[in-house]
Amino acid sequence: MIELPQTFLAMPRWWSEGEEWLAGLPAAVDSQCELWGLEVDGPVSHGSNAIAVPVTRAGEPLVLRMTPPDASVADEVRALRWWDGRGTVRLYDVDLPRGAMLLERLGGSLRDEPVGEAMAVLGQLMRRLAVPAPSDVPSTATMVRHRAAELEADWQRLGQPFESALLSEALKIAPQLAEATSTLTANGDFHSEQVLRGTREPWLVVDPVLYQGDPDCDLARMIWTRVDEMADDAEIRQHFTTLVRAAELDPERARNWVVFRTVDYWLWGLGAGLTEDPERCRRILGAFTN
Repeated sequence: MIELPQTFLAMPRWWSEGEEWLAGLPAAVDSQCELWGLEVDGPVSHGSNAIAVPVTRAGEPLVLRMTPPDASVADEVRALRWWDGRGTVRLYDVDLPRGAMLLERLGGSLRDEPVGEAMAVLGQLMRRLAVPAPSDVPSTATMVRHRAAELEADWQRLGQPFESALLSEALKIAPQLAEATSTLTANGDFHSEQVLRGTREPWLVVDPVLYQGDPDCDLARMIWTRVDEMADDAEIRQHFTTLVRAAELDPERARNWVVFRTVDYWLWGLGAGLTEDPERCRRILGAFTN
């Protein structure tokens, strides 16, 4: 049976759920391999919610992805089928009740590339994924309306963890972002670790979350996942400019997305018990609101 990495077992999701699924995961991988005629071909890697097992089928290198079988699996399958390999990993097979997907084998992560190069790639992929969206998927505008209604209560509940001016700024720009200006697709989980080296295209997105609306809705995450590599406010803004230019975005609206989502994530992170990410959020907001 496969061995689960300790770094996967320590992920925040499993602090409060998933014990039974994790216990049965090695056997579930064996069962899925038997069902699909796969042979394990290397060590397990992982993200925050899923493992990726390198496998072969009739000599072809592939990846078996296993995640808890909830509604998010069906959502991801739909996203991969909608983009159909355009800037994303190809999907070959799926078993929704088991949370299993058989995917194209890709290479190393964009996280391993210098931050400046990574920002350019992320921006280019943001634009590549911006195609006409299905009408019945969640919208970025609805996301904003939902969270804007909760931010002040969260800020109060968490003991007013940052100055009220930042909260006011997020609430001031929320109505603008809550008015949809685009019917294109957007990826709602977009950062360097979710982009892997491909052969069909130089870089391909994995684990996408399909939205309709502003392609730049997850711009903040691209920055805060690499902000530790940025020396100061000027460098943060420099990488933001790289993203905006590569993705052909409106700079002011992109800046507003960064501010709103960073305030949102700061509060979410504190509520989830995170300690490092709130400080990253403080740095980003300092670069865009001072």
